[in-house]
Amino acid sequence: MELEKFNYNNKIVKAFIIATVVFGLVGMLVGLTVALQLVWPVFNFELPYTTFGRIRPLHTNAVIFAFVGNAMFAGVYYSMQRLLKTRMYSDTLSWIHFWGWQLIILAAAITLPLGYTTSKEYAELEWPIDIAITIIWVVFGWNMIGTILNRREKHMYVAIWFYIATFVTVAVLHVVNSFEIPVSFLKSYSWYAGVQDALVQWWYGHNAVAFFLTTPYLGLMYYFLPKAANRPVYSYRLSIIHFWTLIFIYIWAGPHHLLYSTLPDWAQSLGTVFSVMLIAPSWGGMLNGLMTLRGAWDRVREDVVLKFMVVAVTAYGMATLEGPLLSLKNVNAIAHFTDWIVAHVHVGGLGWNGFLIFGMLYWLVPRMWNTKLYSTRLANFHFWIGTLGIIFYVVPMYISGVTQSLMWKEFNAEGFLVYKNFLETTVQILPLHMLRALGGTLYLIGAIVMTYNLIKTAYAGSFVAEEPAQAAPLPKAASSGGGWHHALESKPVLFTVLTFIAILIGGIVEMVPTFLIKSNVPTISSVKPYTPLELHGRDIYIREGCVSCHSQLVRPFRSEVERYDPQGGEYSKSGEYVYDHPFLWGSKRTGPDLHRLGGKYSDMWHYNHMLAPDAVSSGSIMPAYPWLFEQTIDKSATAAKIRALRKIGVPYEEGYENKANEDLDRQASRIAENLQLEGIDVQPDAEIIALIAYLQRLGKDIKAAKTAEAETTTNH
Repeated sequence: MELEKFNYNNKIVKAFIIATVVFGLVGMLVGLTVALQLVWPVFNFELPYTTFGRIRPLHTNAVIFAFVGNAMFAGVYYSMQRLLKTRMYSDTLSWIHFWGWQLIILAAAITLPLGYTTSKEYAELEWPIDIAITIIWVVFGWNMIGTILNRREKHMYVAIWFYIATFVTVAVLHVVNSFEIPVSFLKSYSWYAGVQDALVQWWYGHNAVAFFLTTPYLGLMYYFLPKAANRPVYSYRLSIIHFWTLIFIYIWAGPHHLLYSTLPDWAQSLGTVFSVMLIAPSWGGMLNGLMTLRGAWDRVREDVVLKFMVVAVTAYGMATLEGPLLSLKNVNAIAHFTDWIVAHVHVGGLGWNGFLIFGMLYWLVPRMWNTKLYSTRLANFHFWIGTLGIIFYVVPMYISGVTQSLMWKEFNAEGFLVYKNFLETTVQILPLHMLRALGGTLYLIGAIVMTYNLIKTAYAGSFVAEEPAQAAPLPKAASSGGGWHHALESKPVLFTVLTFIAILIGGIVEMVPTFLIKSNVPTISSVKPYTPLELHGRDIYIREGCVSCHSQLVRPFRSEVERYDPQGGEYSKSGEYVYDHPFLWGSKRTGPDLHRLGGKYSDMWHYNHMLAPDAVSSGSIMPAYPWLFEQTIDKSATAAKIRALRKIGVPYEEGYENKANEDLDRQASRIAENLQLEGIDVQPDAEIIALIAYLQRLGKDIKAAKTAEAETTTNH
């Protein structure tokens, strides 16, 4: 059969590599700034755009979608062409994908510091950007599927399976989680509320980690590790088991982020069971990767690429063992809301994703520029300083997490909390946060050294933009043999459909009953919609990223009820959140939980605390918010907010939006008058007034229900 000649497109790979390196440095620098802010509040720079609450999501988006995302696309575009023995389906689609993705990253970098956020973890970007993500993701999938259909290789290698699963699942996750109703160009409310919103968000959030940070990188591992080791993958059969069990089981695990929450127990249990089951396929993949190095372990001592990849695969194994352990209720009770979770995430992010990217870049760049790596010594330096960076990051965070959790829960012999003031637990772990910042610094230094090394490598070589290749065309006649999976690999459309079905089952089973069966979210009659002023205050709370440090979920633990609601004795109930679009349960307690805050402090206390936190609570690491005292409430947006929320089920009466600002003014005037009595002169339309109103509302409805119940009992 005559061989067909064609060229691999390396220019698109080069573009994604450059973007990877640039955004990697930016994302890590922002992350280091965030780490410093948690020790020295001065690094908030007293600007609204650089506070912890605003730049923490900027860090996560920059690292996940800009650094890891661009590296994923670089690896996919390089490996797919060679595995399928064809050029990418469309150069035009490739470049639309590249520039579209960079514009999305730029939009995130602009909007998040400006306070335009949905507040939902890993899905903070507002609705116009969500639409852009959907379009660009479809372009990527179109190009990928087109390439698969145009292939010259009949059977799809295991890496391609993981790329298909990534495309299909991320598309489903993003669309379902991004259902929101626009209020204005850069403001929306989540379509879902409370418990249901939390379930959808963590179904998305956990599986964004699974199908954006894990499955594509498993595909890259299956391609680049055998290439670097010059060995075939250890077991094809294990690859099959690894793939199908992983994508089926992973999608069920989201509820393990919501243990001891108001999510129904059956959903929590499902999340736990499937999370524990995940150990098997995850470690199957890790062992398949490590066993590929059989006969090549002696090279690991010398080959820096293999060093990075071995540590990456090991970190994957550690993170995927730890995740199921954290889904056990007794472990989760200690770890959740603490730095332990931060450590867990960064074992995966720094170790698995970061080191695999570094190994891939060290392997790719010399080949694409047709030269040798500029300096093996610098690469080895990067490996060791990066490894030290990971250790100095995660170990203090593990210690910090356990320390703080035990302090939260400790009672004395008389039955009182030993550390009643939450701030005591925060101050205790500050030295560990200093070590975390040191670890981040070391990791960043390693990345800077790599950047210098790669630039010098590129300048020493000559870039091969169009790499010539040749292969026989795909035979049209079906060949026999190879087993059922070989046959399936020759039918990419069927393969994609089956993948779609496999990932859909878990989501349907968990979400449909939660939405359709009313007993899963019992209502409480005293729970009312937010007033217009409180609604504005809640939106300010979201804009400032307060949810990054404060949870709104009192779990059914004696220690939490005693700490956050000693008078009322109430933990959080699902019915309290039915009008919360979006939910604000949070994922980390840098500060105390706020769900029972209403009435705990005076309006004056809140005013002074937002103006100068350290003056009110000595040793506080919370930044000041002076702009809240200068900026005014945007009352022109009130009517649109009321209308939008009514459309998604909040029971504001028809026409209420026309008089909502009158209610807003009355409530604002009352708070301003209260402050005036304390000698504080403030305009009723200042944003701080709205925020105080919201904070004072938290937990009031359940207290009203309890009062009403007590009065009913007395009357009878």
